[in-house]
Amino acid sequence: MSHKNRMEIVKEEGAGNFALEGKLDSAAVEKVQETVDVSEIVAKYDKEAVYRTFKGWLDSAIRCLCILFSAFHLYTAAAGAFAPQIQRSVHLGFVLTLIYLLYPARADGDRHKLAWYDVLLAFLGAVVCGYIIWNYDIIVMEADVPGTLDYVMGGLAIVLVLEATRRIVGLPIALVALVFLLYAKFGAYIPGMLGHRGFSFSRIISHMYLTTEGIFGMPLGVSASFVFLFILFGAFLHSTGLGKFFIDLALAAAGRYVGGPAKVAVLASGFFGTISGSSVANTVSTGTFTIPLMKSVGYRGSFAGAVEAASSTGGQIMPPIMGAAAFIMAQFLGVGYVEIAKAALIPALLYYLAVGFMVHMEAKRLGLKGIPKERLPRTWHVLREGGYLLIPIFVLIYLLMQGYTPLKAAYYCILSTVIISAVANNWKAWRGASYNNESEASALLECNVATGKDILQAMENGGRLALGVAAACACTGLVIGVVTLTGMGLKLANTIVTLSGDSFMLTLLFTMCASIILGMGLPTTAKYIVLATIAAPAIQHFDVPVLAAHLFIMYFGILADLTPPVALAAYAAAGIARADPNATGFMAVKMALAGFLIPYIFCYNPGLLMIGATPAEIAFYVVTAAIGIASLSFASVGYWVRDLHLWERIPLIGAAIALIFPGLRTDLLGVGIMVVVYILQKVFPGEAATA
Repeated sequence: MSHKNRMEIVKEEGAGNFALEGKLDSAAVEKVQETVDVSEIVAKYDKEAVYRTFKGWLDSAIRCLCILFSAFHLYTAAAGAFAPQIQRSVHLGFVLTLIYLLYPARADGDRHKLAWYDVLLAFLGAVVCGYIIWNYDIIVMEADVPGTLDYVMGGLAIVLVLEATRRIVGLPIALVALVFLLYAKFGAYIPGMLGHRGFSFSRIISHMYLTTEGIFGMPLGVSASFVFLFILFGAFLHSTGLGKFFIDLALAAAGRYVGGPAKVAVLASGFFGTISGSSVANTVSTGTFTIPLMKSVGYRGSFAGAVEAASSTGGQIMPPIMGAAAFIMAQFLGVGYVEIAKAALIPALLYYLAVGFMVHMEAKRLGLKGIPKERLPRTWHVLREGGYLLIPIFVLIYLLMQGYTPLKAAYYCILSTVIISAVANNWKAWRGASYNNESEASALLECNVATGKDILQAMENGGRLALGVAAACACTGLVIGVVTLTGMGLKLANTIVTLSGDSFMLTLLFTMCASIILGMGLPTTAKYIVLATIAAPAIQHFDVPVLAAHLFIMYFGILADLTPPVALAAYAAAGIARADPNATGFMAVKMALAGFLIPYIFCYNPGLLMIGATPAEIAFYVVTAAIGIASLSFASVGYWVRDLHLWERIPLIGAAIALIFPGLRTDLLGVGIMVVVYILQKVFPGEAATA
């Protein structure tokens, strides 16, 4: 079996299996792929997709390294992890070696030729990590004074991590880490409350390399345990065809309703997002089908791209798996991952409800219909043929609820995926033998991970897909190291509070701006780690529950993926839709507008996170928040019963804001405004000019 790279995985998931009953085929997908180079779009907006491909023994060697990388983590998940620095050193050794072998120094470099200096850098990456393992007893047990060789190895490790991160993740995160390192060295020259006495190069290097406060700190520790296993779990789920199943299920559930194709995009992206940690990959995977389908029923290209971008971005906040940042948050806060997922559930559902509202009202305004029922697969047929693919996800939820660690839960879920796929494959083979129609029989056999080759393929894909997250975690470990060395986090938090005049609302506003700005240039894991260090303490100053503060910064860091001028998910969707990137980006912000309000809601009202509230109170908060989201959707789209005048839209925005703040009076005020506008719509049903 030829190896599948990241772009091929995206293509397979995007194409889907849209011929369950011969009524909705993949013609729309094939048409868009003829005019749009999906691989080019992925490469443009996802640096992890721009890697070398080889032939012959070199290709086999790299594939073996990726498989060994996965095998190491499967072994430690089953038998128990090594000591932290050893586990993380082995993990980073694989990461640095593979990045330098796979990723050229320049994005436009030769992707079929390996430069001699990259071989040297890959070797040095293995050496600096192996040095920690070889001298573990001396470094950890004896805590001896570092020697010259320690400093040389430490300096090399820092440079190698920065360069590897630049290659696979991008320049912004490497620059952020470099600025923090310079701050640690030259803090004595900085005036005001952010200044400090400064540290020597030897002190900085030893702190970053020889302790668990820098490169080998908590972020890399989470990557070396929970995150890798869940990425590998996702790779196995991809191999089973779960992404195709999600799109088929969304078509069956929502395709026939008003604005059906757009609602399919919302549902499919939400489903797919539970197993994908990348906004861009999610956008391209489902967008190659949903975007042309939306355009075919009358949606303009920028709107179709915006719906897909907004829906795909929300996947990183959708339990049960969410994005890799959620695992780091659990470790950061010292709480169980299930607590993070539980708290994120209602806000995530509200986010998708908001996008769905926007889609529905836009379809009503334009008079768009759904897909004829006879062209859609039947829900029962989809569930009967592919419902077993959901079993590993239910296994995951059960194990987490039973108190298993995320590491063990992911390990058992991978085993269950292999076993279930093997059983299903044998069952389908038996059924396929009874078909006279060869195409129907082969379709039954399409999705499986039963053979040894398929298992190795999933392990290879998992090893490749984990490189970007691991590099980002190692690089942000440098940021964390500077913060612990200099006390910078508390200083920045105090600066934010001082600038806001001790105002809670202004502090949230400043933190939101910082989260979006930093989030524009960093991957989700890195942006969360940086923001958790320098921004979350400012919110906690006002006695906000720590979980609410950290979810606040994570939400806005994720929403940066669709916020211009660096809206990667929106721009990727625009490439598929053949639409203007900026128009698509601003439309995506409009579609996700409620997502910009939800974090404020749960900071003012933590009951929305199921913190300190009774079930009845939680239900009340959900209802009022949903009404507020509906009001915002009406105002944003400019349509309710009929087109809205500007003077009707402004009060609806006010009603949405009133429903944000907890309290019976503000809720009644918001509902009252909506009732008045509704009555006006009914009494004066004439056409209104939309803005």
